[in-house]
Amino acid sequence: MKKVIIDCDPGIDDAMAILLAHRCKDLEILGITTVHGNADIENTTANTLHLRNVFNIDAPVHQGAGLPLNGVELAYPTFVHGDDGMGDTGDVQSDASADSTEAEQFIVDTIRANPHEVTIITLGRLTNLARALTIAPELATLTKEVVIMGGAFGENQFRGNVSPCAEANIYGDPDAADAVCLAGWQKTFVGLDVTMLVVVDPQRQAKFRQSDDTACQFIGRISEFYNNFYTSIGYTEGFPMHDASAVAYVIAPELFRVQTGPVRVATNGIAKGETILNREPAREYVEDHWADIPAANVCIGVEAAGVLDVYEHTILGP
Repeated sequence: MKKVIIDCDPGIDDAMAILLAHRCKDLEILGITTVHGNADIENTTANTLHLRNVFNIDAPVHQGAGLPLNGVELAYPTFVHGDDGMGDTGDVQSDASADSTEAEQFIVDTIRANPHEVTIITLGRLTNLARALTIAPELATLTKEVVIMGGAFGENQFRGNVSPCAEANIYGDPDAADAVCLAGWQKTFVGLDVTMLVVVDPQRQAKFRQSDDTACQFIGRISEFYNNFYTSIGYTEGFPMHDASAVAYVIAPELFRVQTGPVRVATNGIAKGETILNREPAREYVEDHWADIPAANVCIGVEAAGVLDVYEHTILGP
């Protein structure tokens, strides 16, 4: 069984990912940490607590960063996830409190207690991981792997969703993302290059809505808002399954094709948030910002039908 920490900002697609991890018999969720992103930190934490309490997820919840490293708050994407981050269905009714407000310390303590055994799955901005590194710079070498839902590398013609070159999770705190790239994690980016190909079509959406299972019904309700957003921008065949694809990578990495090389993140200017893979690491550049940077895996291909089947069979059953 793989031990995981989920770092997230629920968010409709985060909810789908958390429930996938919870239902997967091969994953043990050691804890869930929250971060600002799809909504403010109070809402993302309340949404996470709702998921844990209603669906009996046996894991602590630790509230994390409410601002990016630079301290400047960005507008929240209410047009994608609703004002409450969960599609404004009225489902979330959590008055519980997080187990602590120190997500980064929980990450450090858990990794130290389980050296080389824990995979961190990040579904939002990387602020908590960057802050954890300031507490324990050795953390990267003690972690089994970090799987990052984030980035866009230009494969399959996908480059960005908040700018022509930047994906939302990375753009939301590019300084944190670059700090994670500079550290020696074993890391994999599951970015828009593949997640935009994993599309939940109307037939699969109907299966969730019509299921007798309460988790499936919940997914069906909250994803209507998400689907309507994607319909409004021209995606008529369904919505892409971003965050759950990162969890699917941990469950079935053989469904993904990767390229390896050092990655840096542009932290300012018109390219802010761009994830830049050096595809020729042996080449010398005039200004080589990729020199001596630990290599990352970047997902550049995916068996989309296989990922969707993993999701459906894990959530709905065979």
